[in-house]
Amino acid sequence: MSVSGDYPDMFRSLFEGHDDVELVPYDAINGEIPADPSVCDAWITTGSRHSVNDDEPWIRRLEEFVRDVEAAGVPFVGICFGHQLIAKALGGTVVESERGWGIGIKEVEVRDGLGLGGSYRILNSHRDQIERIPPGAEVLGWNEDCPVAMLGVGDSMIGIQGHPEFEKRYSKALMEMRRGNVISENIVAAGLASLDETPDSALLADWILGFVRKPRIEETG
Repeated sequence: MSVSGDYPDMFRSLFEGHDDVELVPYDAINGEIPADPSVCDAWITTGSRHSVNDDEPWIRRLEEFVRDVEAAGVPFVGICFGHQLIAKALGGTVVESERGWGIGIKEVEVRDGLGLGGSYRILNSHRDQIERIPPGAEVLGWNEDCPVAMLGVGDSMIGIQGHPEFEKRYSKALMEMRRGNVISENIVAAGLASLDETPDSALLADWILGFVRKPRIEETG
């Protein structure tokens, strides 16, 4: 059974059954970054093997795009790398966490009123974390391992540290590949054990779509 795939495929699977959702992929690494934030109804920036702190021209250009989207008020959802990119682009900081790798299924407590109950469970694969949130942002979700597990900026921008699009078999394959070299044995063992739980992927898919579709008041001069 194959566990290969890329982020567009994973997000298509995440939103499967929502026939009105059309995903248009942009390859930011190879320079495909839209000039106009209004060309799509909403944006999702995925995870990446890169760090937002890498000195790469495409990352700096993507930061500019995040600022353009925020200024335009177009809905934006950042996942993992995309979550951290929101913070970095808007004046926060991202660091390699002293807590080490966050892998496997983690429970995230959330602020009241988000429509997610008191918490959700989500698959994770990250070493970097947001250390300081940007001006005007607020922490919406947290846990002991990741104090900024969900971030909100205004009413149109949201960041989620985990991976709602991951499947457990893909997460397991990543952990096994990095076991004993990139990630220590004991952290991988705990991550693998967490896969006995079930992530709230469908709940988060519906919530993300509800977030990007919610009515927004347009500012007038």
